[in-house]
Amino acid sequence: MGGQVLREGCMNMTKADGVKLICEKMGFALKESTEIVEQVFEIIKETLESGEKVKISGFGNFVIRQKRPRTGRNPQSGEKMVISGRRVVTFKSSNVLRKALNRKNDLEVEMPKD
Repeated sequence: MGGQVLREGCMNMTKADGVKLICEKMGFALKESTEIVEQVFEIIKETLESGEKVKISGFGNFVIRQKRPRTGRNPQSGEKMVISGRRVVTFKSSNVLRKALNRKNDLEVEMPKD
């Protein structure tokens, strides 16, 4: 997206923005583009639910991590409580994506010399 504004006053990309971009770039109908985006996310979700990693070459990996139960405190009463274990999704970007995000020309900052 190169920092372009997708919607007036907004720098976030939504699923609807992705559908619109597929329509524009690929020439698909809105209905087809919507179905493609929905199916991609459904496949990713189902894969993660089954405990498998999702590896997207040149983009990154989505991995399920198991968090253990731990002791916490109720913020209102200060009472100790057990926070249950749960599965969480983590994302690790690929080197290709990291390099694209940190291109020297885009992020050159003059550092003061002592």
